[in-house]
Amino acid sequence: MTQAPRSPDPVVVPRWIQLVAVPLIVLGVWSLARAAGIVVLIFAVAAVIALILNPLTKRVERHVPRTIAVFLVYASLAVAVLGVGFLIANPIADQVAALQRDLPGLVEEADRGLVDVQRFFDEQGIEVEVARQGQPALKTLQDRLAESSSDILAFSQQLLTQVAESLFGLVLIVVISIYMLIYAARIGEIVRSVLPRGDGSAEDDFPLRAQRAVFNYVRGQLAFSLIMGTSAGAALWIFGVLGIFPDGQRYALFFGAFFGAMELVPYIGPILGAAPPVFVALFQDPLTAVWLVLLFVALQQLEGHVVAPLVFGRSLRINPILVIFALLLGGQLFGIVGAFVALPLAAVARETLIYLRRHLILEPWRTPTAAALAPPEAPPPDVTPAGESSPPPPAGSRPPSESDPASADPRVRARG
Repeated sequence: MTQAPRSPDPVVVPRWIQLVAVPLIVLGVWSLARAAGIVVLIFAVAAVIALILNPLTKRVERHVPRTIAVFLVYASLAVAVLGVGFLIANPIADQVAALQRDLPGLVEEADRGLVDVQRFFDEQGIEVEVARQGQPALKTLQDRLAESSSDILAFSQQLLTQVAESLFGLVLIVVISIYMLIYAARIGEIVRSVLPRGDGSAEDDFPLRAQRAVFNYVRGQLAFSLIMGTSAGAALWIFGVLGIFPDGQRYALFFGAFFGAMELVPYIGPILGAAPPVFVALFQDPLTAVWLVLLFVALQQLEGHVVAPLVFGRSLRINPILVIFALLLGGQLFGIVGAFVALPLAAVARETLIYLRRHLILEPWRTPTAAALAPPEAPPPDVTPAGESSPPPPAGSRPPSESDPASADPRVRARG
């Protein structure tokens, strides 16, 4: 019968390390993250990608060398992305062609809707001009945009700069993740040498535990996107059946799939996913667009307060409150990308704490109690008060004079 591997003895952390080294390490990591935030973020994203692709790379490595396996995995991933793009390119092209054919009618409907909105503002005494007298409402909006052309140009320049920086960072992430996959075995050995030694099983191997944690995150993210995409598509289909948004019933599958795909993007994902149906409704009837905005706001509240904490709390085995905290902290430190990698890093941090609790013991400080600090009490003196006789000798003992004459009165011994 095979016996389970014996876990090694835990490592005792001395008190001086608890008092000095641990606070200094925490402070150093925090200072590094604040000073070189973008560098830390790039390596964190690359590490998450490497942990996600490492299981597939191991399977391919059974047939080819490690380096070739890494490039095959990345090539397969690129082919899969391009294939999905080609599959959805034709439906999107058809939808764009249909939109171009219907655009004149949609513009007329939007113009009439904006005129009604301007009339409502005028009747209520609201000084907002969306349509000028004697010209189409969309021409008014065009003039407004022309007046703000300088601001739009400045924003476009900033956007192009950010896009260029993002592309450069993306290239760095891909290159670093490739090197991490190639040298994954060496990196794993370095991590095992730094951390306390496990019992040799897969359940007690820290690199494998971290890899499983990130895989659980990916599984939870896919389930989350599927739930939200299905919910959005079903809600738009119901709006179409009820007559609130007729195109919702016709394009429910496309709108739902797009919304679910955009849920992979933290923070702005729900906004991007809601944009196509809202814009289509806006061309038809502004009031319908308002109803759709309210619908997606309700879906976003459901997503943030119910679906995300439950799904990620179960897949990552993290408390839902900590899930929300990790998302907010990652977004505050590094923006959208920080929120994107916050949950997998939180899962790795959880596995790290569990592993260290199993293999580390903090040396106790042994704070003395009040009884230990009190001075010892002196024994009471054996004094017989005046007027009281001495206690009788124990039973079976003889008087000193009978047992040993030499132990009698000293005057007797002197006369003898």
